[in-house]
Amino acid sequence: MRTAVAELADEDFERPSGCAGWLVRDLVCHLVIDAQDVLITLVTPATGEPTVDAVTYWKLVEPPTGEDPLDALVPRLAAAYGEPRWLTFHLDDVGSAAGRAAELADPAARVSTQGEVLTVGDYLSAYVVEWTLHHLDLIAHLPSAPGPPAEALAAARASLEKIAGSAFPASLSDTDALLVGTGRRAPTGQEEDALGHFAAKLPFILG
Repeated sequence: MRTAVAELADEDFERPSGCAGWLVRDLVCHLVIDAQDVLITLVTPATGEPTVDAVTYWKLVEPPTGEDPLDALVPRLAAAYGEPRWLTFHLDDVGSAAGRAAELADPAARVSTQGEVLTVGDYLSAYVVEWTLHHLDLIAHLPSAPGPPAEALAAARASLEKIAGSAFPASLSDTDALLVGTGRRAPTGQEEDALGHFAAKLPFILG
């Protein structure tokens, strides 16, 4: 994802992203905050028993209304960067640090975030879902930009199916299952037929 951002042209940052109401620059700013969250969490050890795992970490929430103070802050913060190259630099700097920290962390160690305790392995697995979805958001209106790797798409789909409590039809690709399953686009008529009664449960908004 850092590579995809690094390859964007300046004008791409002003295009809409797959996150309603956010430009690409706003989404990239959010990714910087996400990377900072990973760094903070990995150095916030916990001693209690895990309260959530990679699946139960996620809660199903109502679709965002744009009224959340943090959601409103992100576009202002993104605009404060001015030139896109500073956003790109900051994401690469903090994102690469988060990646190194993840590689060095003990998967069995316990950390605390958002009032919950979980293992490092489960925490990072949950972030695979987060960042795979946001990688799809990044390229939503940039068809020539590289997408998420196949293994990330497959892992994110498997996690979403566990959260949903049901598997998506095999006729849906991993990308389509993620986009339709999380409400990033409406299912086509053919997809809706394949989903059957499962379509009534969509979308699954994760928070």
